[in-house]
Amino acid sequence: MPFQKVQTEKLSTSVIRQIELLILRGILRPGERLPSERELSEQLGVSRPSLREAIGELQERGLLTSKAGAGIFVADVLGSAFSESLVKLFSSHDEAVFDYISFRRDMEGLAAERAARFASDTDLKVIQTVFDKMETAHAKRNPANESRLDADFHLAIIEASHNVIMLHMMRSMYQLLREGVFYNRGIMFKQRTSRGDLLEQHRAINAALQDRDPEAARKAVIDHLEYVEQSLSDHIKAERNEAVARQRFEHEQRR
Repeated sequence: MPFQKVQTEKLSTSVIRQIELLILRGILRPGERLPSERELSEQLGVSRPSLREAIGELQERGLLTSKAGAGIFVADVLGSAFSESLVKLFSSHDEAVFDYISFRRDMEGLAAERAARFASDTDLKVIQTVFDKMETAHAKRNPANESRLDADFHLAIIEASHNVIMLHMMRSMYQLLREGVFYNRGIMFKQRTSRGDLLEQHRAINAALQDRDPEAARKAVIDHLEYVEQSLSDHIKAERNEAVARQRFEHEQRR
């Protein structure tokens, strides 16, 4: 008969499984510090030796890392998505910028559709909370904060789609965006017209999600990213035109 004796699972194995799932589901994020050994052992209900064994195993697997005098942190598991040479190539060609937006449009449209269908009530509360913060930042005219919350809003939607592969892939893509590899998102939030348009677009996305309307959510995301694409195209053309104008001006002064 195909039966085997039931094995009692070690406490450290249970701890490993729990922390792995928290990282897999995106609840524990890269760079996030774990509670102290005492706090974590109490929260998990295990002894410190069992906890140390689990932490050591997770460090060997590359999921956790220690910093002297600072504690245990979730490792930067997103850092290897693209090679350094490819990242530099992305940053030096406009073609990569527009392909990146096109990729986001496809993936985030799907994520919004999935979120409208599968998100829990709590997922939608998270999205609503981030949007409320965006409104507050907009009223305070804080472009840097608006730019940060823009990324948080889109990632909250991806988290609410409940697809862990999509989640980690898109987090990696957003990390490159935060580092300015593709474009400076803050530029758009410094312009009054763009700031207002972007807020209304995010409002439309949020409304569709709260109404659990998959088609409207996907369309709102696509409309938003098409606006971003056009705005960036206009900005790049304006910069090129200005560079030509400066050349003409300098040449005219020397004549």
